Amino acid sequence: MKKLALVMAIGLASVNAYAVDIVGLKNTGAGLSAGAQDLKYTVSPGSYGYVTANGSFPLAGNWLANDTTSSWLTPTANQGDSFDPISDGTYTWTTTFDLTGYSAATASFDGRFAADNSVVAYLNGFEIGTANSFTAWSTFSATAGSFVSGLNTLTFVLTNTALSSGNPTGLRVEFTSSNVAAVPEADTSALMLAGLGLMGFVARRKNVV
Repeated sequence: MKKLALVMAIGLASVNAYAVDIVGLKNTGAGLSAGAQDLKYTVSPGSYGYVTANGSFPLAGNWLANDTTSSWLTPTANQGDSFDPISDGTYTWTTTFDLTGYSAATASFDGRFAADNSVVAYLNGFEIGTANSFTAWSTFSATAGSFVSGLNTLTFVLTNTALSSGNPTGLRVEFTSSNVAAVPEADTSALMLAGLGLMGFVARRKNVV
């Protein structure tokens, strides 16, 4: 019984050793200065989002304050620009990450986001969360089944409610955790199969005894 437990522990350790954070997932504005464009996030019709600054409208007393973890992005360099005076506006924010070399079936992530005014998050077309506040966070998450091998597309479809003036819009995204397992190399796969075989042998021997 002790041998069986040891073999199982070794097998699990070899699998978990390949679990890593998802490369390419990036918080909005992370590591960038105010006014810079975040090249990880595009906003329709094809521009990159601009990093905002605390202390000026709409962040001053309105939107959640930026910090070292993430910042708000706006469609234009002037974060106070007013949009959509007559009818609601739709802004599609997009970021991508590549799972080549990793097992999409093992991938997952959790995050939180905020928007002015509301937003729906999609991973490869699957809805994974909604938010409708710029003063509080909402959560989103994705698990196996919504990921694909290779390039994955994360889309945030934002709606800015019509207002005649003083109507900025923006998006803020943070990833709180992510995980994916690398595709095992040939020698690792052989080791795992050998371990499973040994587990079976030990179990059969125990039954015989």
